[in-house]
Amino acid sequence: MSDIKNKNERGENVVEAISKTQNFFDKNKKRIIYGMGAIIVIAAAVVLYHRFVQIPARNEAVSQTFPAEQSFRAENWEVALNGDGNNLGFKQLIEEYGTAGGEALYFYAGACEMHLGNFESAISYFEKYNGKDPIIAARATCCIGDAYSNLEQLDKAASYYEKAAAQAENMLAANYLFKAATVYEAQGKSAEALKNYKLIKEKYPQSPEAYEIEKYISRLENTK
Repeated sequence: MSDIKNKNERGENVVEAISKTQNFFDKNKKRIIYGMGAIIVIAAAVVLYHRFVQIPARNEAVSQTFPAEQSFRAENWEVALNGDGNNLGFKQLIEEYGTAGGEALYFYAGACEMHLGNFESAISYFEKYNGKDPIIAARATCCIGDAYSNLEQLDKAASYYEKAAAQAENMLAANYLFKAATVYEAQGKSAEALKNYKLIKEKYPQSPEAYEIEKYISRLENTK
């Protein structure tokens, strides 16, 4: 009997809950419908914006980038960065399209600034690069290290070289570790330099940097 009673009570609770839900819907029907309508409108706006604004902007940016890339390949850094009056350079492309033009624009602009000796501007562009390719991302980090090295901010340079090596985790990391080691040596930080030389030997023995790495290790160990 108690089981039947419990089942009846549960059934009554379900009916009561459904009734309350129905009453709530009846009372707030217009508000709910308007809310759902607003969500649909927002979703549609996002889709339309992506299709008719973002995609065309991206396509236009890509077509506009081609002349700047040609100048870059020709090592005409000034024209690649600032344009020639007829075609936009990477700087104008970033101002015009931002990330719609692709993350590579920031890398290109940073590289141009590096070649022109504008190291602080180069750092600014490389820091804004947010591409997904880990190899290029590590290269951008290394370039920041190069810029700081040229600015004679050696602590920052070494830090970015080591960060680039951690990002890369491939044969290219040996080059970044070697750069960090040479900066540490220039600062008289033999222990830090030796650590990076040994990392090259242990983790990247097939890299070009590893061919004569024993020479660097032995030199530092013998000067302790």
